[in-house]
Amino acid sequence: MSITADNLVWKIGKRTVLDGVSLQAEPGRMLGLLGPNGSGKTSLLRLLAGLKTPSAGRITLDGRDIGTVGRRSLARRVAFVEQHATTNANLRVIDVVKLGRFPHRSMFSGWSAADDTAVEEALARAGMVEKRHDLWQSLSGGEKQRIHIARALAQSPQELILDEPTNHLDVQHQIGLLRLVASLPVTSVIALHDLNHAAMFCDHLIVLDHGRVAAAGTPEAVLTEELLRDVFHVSARVERSTHHGRPHIHYLA
Repeated sequence: MSITADNLVWKIGKRTVLDGVSLQAEPGRMLGLLGPNGSGKTSLLRLLAGLKTPSAGRITLDGRDIGTVGRRSLARRVAFVEQHATTNANLRVIDVVKLGRFPHRSMFSGWSAADDTAVEEALARAGMVEKRHDLWQSLSGGEKQRIHIARALAQSPQELILDEPTNHLDVQHQIGLLRLVASLPVTSVIALHDLNHAAMFCDHLIVLDHGRVAAAGTPEAVLTEELLRDVFHVSARVERSTHHGRPHIHYLA
């Protein structure tokens, strides 16, 4: 497995945010993380990215404990796109993407042909080559999210972790962004708010409820009418989409 979490516990003071969470992210696949607000999704992602240390439990990358991996080595392998990522408004797009090469450069190394190649490939994958010289503040919300992903891809990661990257985007840009992530040759772990988007694009789902795993499996196995009622507290009908064959949720008034 690419990323494995075993019985994770995360506490803030006396409050338990995550309690006994286990998961496996398969290489080259998209793992979707779902749950109501406050269920622990962002905390779990930050643990998986190595930004926080679990109170108990273990996270491994290909069997190696993430705690034994150096910060720079980890940054070369795992890229994290935060929900509210910010960037200096005075930078050009290409300069923002170049920031992703920082983990690969030492204090004494100059900019290399390999760095140029990584940046160009990242811009191309994100579909933002034509915006390379635009100023950051001139971009739309969807374009900014694509550039954040391009910066993450410039790290040349094997794992990409994203915290609700479609928030505050219109539907067109949400779908476009998820298509982009699904097409990438990396293992991705992504927290999503829209359950139908998760059903469309994710290979496997984990549902959190009050810091515990409420369900795990394929979208077909996880997204049931019972789970929607018990975890998300909504009445809905779940049918198989005639377009993509995945579950489609129809919310009831």
